[in-house]
Amino acid sequence: MDAQYFLTIANQTMWVLALASAPILIPALLAGLILGMIQAATSINEQTLSFVPKLLVVAVSIMIFGSLILGLLSDFTVSIFERIPDLVK
Repeated sequence: MDAQYFLTIANQTMWVLALASAPILIPALLAGLILGMIQAATSINEQTLSFVPKLLVVAVSIMIFGSLILGLLSDFTVSIFERIPDLVK
């Protein structure tokens, strides 16, 4: 096996990781940004005020995108297992 084979697998792994985490991280980031701006405008410095809405956004994101993320990860895992015979040669 050459190094290009393993670099291709590593590259695909990074893309799958980005695609699996983005549907959860982007809404949480936007919620934190909006809540931070609201807290700065109102001078409210309560930690639970920002934590609970972000937690709810993450929970809703997991409910909406959870099956898609699981499908992406399972497809990638199957493709990795299908490549095992190529490594044995």
